[in-house]
Amino acid sequence: MIHPSMLLRRALQADALVSGAMALLLALGAGALAPVLALPQPLLFETGLFLIAYVAFVGWLGSRAAVSKPLVLLVIVGNVLWTLGSVALLISGAVTPNALGIGFVVIQAIAVGVFAELQFVGLGRSGAARVA
Repeated sequence: MIHPSMLLRRALQADALVSGAMALLLALGAGALAPVLALPQPLLFETGLFLIAYVAFVGWLGSRAAVSKPLVLLVIVGNVLWTLGSVALLISGAVTPNALGIGFVVIQAIAVGVFAELQFVGLGRSGAARVA
C-alpha cells in the first residue's frame, strides 16, 4: 500500500469526474451523438456503460487514504491503452467518423493520455503507507 501524493489523488479524482461526465454523455446521448459524429451508436453507448464502472472504481481509488500500487498502475496502464486504442480505432478503418467525430475521439484520447501522465507522476511522488 502507498500513501497517494496530492497530485495522484487529484489526478484520480479529476479522471473520475471527467470520465463520469463522458459516461453520462455517451450512455444517455448515444442516439443523438451517433449521427453528429458519424460513429456507431452501439460503440458510443457501450463505451458510456463501461465508463460508469470505471468511474466507480477510479472514484473509489481516489478517495482512499492508502491505495494499492498495483491498482493505481492498472488505472495508468488502462489509460495508456485507451489512448492508444482510440488512435488505433481511427487508423484501423473500422469506423469512418466525420471531422467532428475524429476531433471528438482525438480530444478524449489526449485527455485520457494527460490523466495517465499526471497519475504516473503522482505515483512517483507517493510514499509508502505506514503500517501501525
